[in-house]
Amino acid sequence: MNRLILLLALLISLMLFSCNSANQSTRVVEGKSQSVYTNEPFVGMVILTYHKEKLASVDFQIVDTLHNEVFGSDYEKHYPDNEEYRMQCRNDWQGVLSYPAQLVRKQDIGAVDAISGATWSYNLFSAAVKNALKNNK
Repeated sequence: MNRLILLLALLISLMLFSCNSANQSTRVVEGKSQSVYTNEPFVGMVILTYHKEKLASVDFQIVDTLHNEVFGSDYEKHYPDNEEYRMQCRNDWQGVLSYPAQLVRKQDIGAVDAISGATWSYNLFSAAVKNALKNNK
């Protein structure tokens, strides 16, 4: 009976230790930035999740603080009569979708390539990532 209690106590201790270790190996950092666009109502926001000190996932969004809206695939609706802006929205949306995966794959913001025509979203992404890294060291 004593051996059974001792074995159970040991198993519980091991389970608690392993759960605690798993939590310590995951780290989440957040950052936001307007980059050079301080006269515009847009803010790039990132959440970087590290697992065992390796970047495991990146969530990125651009928030329009004027319209209280997240920049998305339908954002061009704000420019129904301006085809140039509509195309810019489409290009930047591709950047919003692409940059997080590039960062996870390359593990270095300096190695993430801007998409042609999507410099605005790249600048917001890059500045937000750099702020997240700087503010959470």
